[in-house]
Amino acid sequence: MEQPNVAQKGPFQHASEEDGQVWWCACGLSQNQPFCDGSHKSTPFRPVMTEVKAGGSYWFCGCKQSGNKPMCDGTHSSL
Repeated sequence: MEQPNVAQKGPFQHASEEDGQVWWCACGLSQNQPFCDGSHKSTPFRPVMTEVKAGGSYWFCGCKQSGNKPMCDGTHSSL
């Protein structure tokens, strides 16, 4: 099975300024990490939508291996 590209071995912090939806990059190829820019189109991976709230602080998975996608669960520490 194909594995996603490791964008970074650690989470991406995101401080949301407004309520809404964001699309987390699951393939690891986006130039707009941790969010999708459409680079997945040539891969079997698809972005994951998640709701964010204004004033919230979020830690998105950067290694793309989390068992709690799209959020970081510390899996990067074992890579």
